[in-house]
Amino acid sequence: MSTGPVWLNGRVVDPSEATVSVFDHGLTVGDGVFETMRTVRREPFAISRHLRRLRASAAGLGLAIDRDDDALRAAVAETIDAHTGGELRVRLTVTGGPGPAGSGRGDAPPTTLIVAGPLDSVAPTTTVVSVEWTRNERAAVVGLKTTSYAENVIALAAAKERGATEALFANTAGELCEGTGSNVFVVVDGEILTPPLSSGCLAGITRELLLEVVDATERPLPIDVLDRADEMFLTSSTRDVQAVSHVDGRQIGDGEPGRATATSRESFAELQAMTTDP
Repeated sequence: MSTGPVWLNGRVVDPSEATVSVFDHGLTVGDGVFETMRTVRREPFAISRHLRRLRASAAGLGLAIDRDDDALRAAVAETIDAHTGGELRVRLTVTGGPGPAGSGRGDAPPTTLIVAGPLDSVAPTTTVVSVEWTRNERAAVVGLKTTSYAENVIALAAAKERGATEALFANTAGELCEGTGSNVFVVVDGEILTPPLSSGCLAGITRELLLEVVDATERPLPIDVLDRADEMFLTSSTRDVQAVSHVDGRQIGDGEPGRATATSRESFAELQAMTTDP
């Protein structure tokens, strides 16, 4: 993601000096939480919401965060200031710190790491596919943004093998859930719809903000809605609002962003123009 300076446990250091224990629980058992945010005008966008979700995820894991929000904000700002250039992608990670080789935690303090790098440009449209694996809407970590991403790695690799940039999951009830790193919206008969949090999807920050500024409805959606959606778009902190041109090989409309998608994108851009911490 970056070869520039990183923030680790209280200070900005060169990546060559950024070392963590081989016994860190984030490495050995995936015991950690994280947030990825973008900058807007070189400020972390929606950082208050990201920090709130970080703490909710940590609480769900029973993971301590040993810095308050002011300290984390300062650390993010210090990391951004250490990088020159344009807008950045910033990732804040907190792990259980060094611990036993098994699942039980030790008594070491958590590891806190912040890395940043250039924010990649996002194409106006993208291609997605559905995958055979499901999200468990009743899982112990449902709704938590944890570092245990192996399932997403597998699904995304499968999507890329099929020429897509994102994979979409159903849940165990056969309902549309989410992507590997995105929330999904569909437009059916002019109505903007998105799966509810009860589907097992992550409470995405961009999803949350978009629901506040556009007329969209949360509703359980059968996975076959992908076969009949008139429009579709993805949301995430680095994509913002991205139109889907093809799903499972089917072209949606004329392959260009539809009216509802364009309106949603414009509404979100207007929000970003007004404030960096909505």
